[in-house]
Amino acid sequence: MSNIAKVLSKRQDRGEGLGTNEKAIPFNKQDYQTLKQECLAKKTLFCDPTFPAESDSLGYNELGRYSSKTRGVQWKRPKELCSNPEFIVDGAKRTDICQGALGDCWLLAAIASLTLDNAILERVVPPGQSFIEDYAGIFHFQFWQYGEWVDVVIDDRLPTRDGKLLFVHSAEGSEFWSALLEKAYAKLNGSYEALSGGSTTEGFEDFTGGIAENHDLSKAPPYLFKLMQKALTLGSLLGCSIDVSGLYDQNLISRYEKFYFTITIYLDIITSSYETEAVTSLKLVKGHAYSVTGAEEVHSYGRLVQLVRIRNPWGQVEWTGPWSDNSKEWNSVQPEEKAKLDYSGEDGEFWMAYSDFIQQFSKLEICNLTPDTLSSEDASRWNYNQFEGNWRVGSTAGGCRNNPATFCSNPQYVIKLEEEDDDPHDGEDGCTILVGLMQKDGRKDKRFGRDLNTIGFAIYKVPDEVCMSSTCFVHKSNRRRQT
Repeated sequence: MSNIAKVLSKRQDRGEGLGTNEKAIPFNKQDYQTLKQECLAKKTLFCDPTFPAESDSLGYNELGRYSSKTRGVQWKRPKELCSNPEFIVDGAKRTDICQGALGDCWLLAAIASLTLDNAILERVVPPGQSFIEDYAGIFHFQFWQYGEWVDVVIDDRLPTRDGKLLFVHSAEGSEFWSALLEKAYAKLNGSYEALSGGSTTEGFEDFTGGIAENHDLSKAPPYLFKLMQKALTLGSLLGCSIDVSGLYDQNLISRYEKFYFTITIYLDIITSSYETEAVTSLKLVKGHAYSVTGAEEVHSYGRLVQLVRIRNPWGQVEWTGPWSDNSKEWNSVQPEEKAKLDYSGEDGEFWMAYSDFIQQFSKLEICNLTPDTLSSEDASRWNYNQFEGNWRVGSTAGGCRNNPATFCSNPQYVIKLEEEDDDPHDGEDGCTILVGLMQKDGRKDKRFGRDLNTIGFAIYKVPDEVCMSSTCFVHKSNRRRQT
């Protein structure tokens, strides 16, 4: 590793584990235990001064102070909404997440995937929180932000209208962990409105610190189904969506771009408003984020059929094609196999053939967990490094490759690949490298009308005559947004 890389790799030198999931940094310098004990001693319920129960916490435009969408909104604690509120009922489940009047299906799809692995869930939703024991109206959640875990404290006053939660809610009316998690994430990003529109990838990475990859399903490689199975086995989080062609919408840009992709790959995701989230004849929703929760094979008429399980965060509107709930295809499957797959239920979750999946959906997102997240001894380990830096005008802001005179001044990192993959899913020998590039505070800046910058990077192999080992350069570049 180069000297500059050593300087920038702050994660490797954190003192006393500060910023790790086990020792998260208090967001806004609010310490959960200290605040809770103060409330218990005073016998008062916590009211968060940094994210008050006011219109500014809702939003700035569509959910702003004078918007018709915020009329009649009242902030209420769960104990004002039901007689016996609970934080989590019988364990967190995918069906606990039902979308409300906020366009954050991307976030809810990520939360639904989070419930598939309790160990990962507890990194985000610390256990032991309750509306009974030592209740003080205060809760906390942890999120990964740009290389560090932060602990976000909130009070439990939630926006409601006509006595019902305005945003995310559980199908179980007395359960509130998902609504409180959404509020904590809204606080982290400045407001509820800041969560409107996005990519499931962003939620995945903020919940795990992992690195995501995108697959264009129109060009799905032959090994993709097995890759999905392996990813689910390792606890990776998966999401999918159906693109709609047409106009550009900044809201669906992810702040994370992988390999040679730049933000411009999202330019054709959104069309006019009447097509966005339009329901197809087979009850799939365009421009909508789903979570992928299973990939299995079943025996049907003597042959193996590959199936994918998908969940709509609305908690309703399900696929009605082959292998949907109670479709005739299930009659060919033995009862013991059907019982294992939980194939029927009006919960927004459904199965479909993998062949239909790659035909109907446009994009698959997989978030690969970092080594510190993997708890299974059977999981393959991999090396992880993180670098922080910036582009400075006049020194390191070299622009894209259209600027040959200055391009070489962009930050560069040397990476040496020494070990081959143990079990390559594509059958080819080699060492896999996954690179992620992010920019900070994109959601907070939305209220000021600021767009994300167009950024990207290039990867070069060092010629053998220069270095006889397998080495490559990761070369970051910046440029102005082109319209």
